[in-house]
Amino acid sequence: MANIDSLFPGFKGHWIDGPVGKIFAHVSGEGPPLVLIHGFPQTHAMWHRIAPELAKTHTVVCPDLRGYGWSAAPHGDGGVATYTKRGMGEDIVAAMQALGHLRFGVIGHDRGARVSYRLALDHPGRVERLALVDILPTVSMWEGGEASRAMRAYHWTFLAQPEPVPEEALKPDPIGWLDRHEANWSRANELGLFDPLALRSYTESFGDPSRFHAACEDYRAGATTDLAQDRADLAGGRRILCPTLALWAEAGHLNTGKSPLEIWHETFAPTAEGQCLAGGHFLPEESPQAVLAALKSFLAQPLA
Repeated sequence: MANIDSLFPGFKGHWIDGPVGKIFAHVSGEGPPLVLIHGFPQTHAMWHRIAPELAKTHTVVCPDLRGYGWSAAPHGDGGVATYTKRGMGEDIVAAMQALGHLRFGVIGHDRGARVSYRLALDHPGRVERLALVDILPTVSMWEGGEASRAMRAYHWTFLAQPEPVPEEALKPDPIGWLDRHEANWSRANELGLFDPLALRSYTESFGDPSRFHAACEDYRAGATTDLAQDRADLAGGRRILCPTLALWAEAGHLNTGKSPLEIWHETFAPTAEGQCLAGGHFLPEESPQAVLAALKSFLAQPLA
């Protein structure tokens, strides 16, 4: 796997025991603890334009989710438990506790943002503040999808098909599929926005059959267990209690129809603040300065 240490100057690598195996994380800085959780189809390398700056004021932890990057990739169970966002959240709790942090801020992008809001719902005593980058709640994606959003999010139904349907389809050329997917979600529809070393991290991870299987399991869980948990929490009146920030991309697939912030207000985060930023889905890499400005302002707000 590509050595991405140079993308994280001053950070130290850690291998941490989690519920299903080792979790890898780059860690640096001093101050309030802050975990940055990457999304699909990437690794924690996606934070390389954000993390060093945040580490000037915070203790920043950038893990690879189970099934991604350098972390353990156990075989899945069809979306029942292993790759649920609840299970992935337990990895984050274990990693942060092993590093000495019982309470912490959470910033998540894409699938990592799904882990993040599930973590805030399941462990409200752990999460001090929460930032969600370019997602809607899983229940909203499945139940309120407009045609334009559905076309951009075609991979949700493709990857969620029963094993081995998507795995067999991906096997001949997983990197070609990955490249097309990442380019399609960028504002300019090309791969030039990515640092070559970061892109190598993504391709080497997704090129591993055990890891594109894990990605499929991630989406199978999203279509079943994650969705059921969202529905149960909504019905039970469970809401995110900590300060919450929602950011979304002006050129992304969420910027159609009802405002993402309005959807968060109607579902899990009635007091969230939010902002639309210029760029495509991969905002932390496409528009890092805008993301940093929004995050710094949010993180500077005093906690009640």
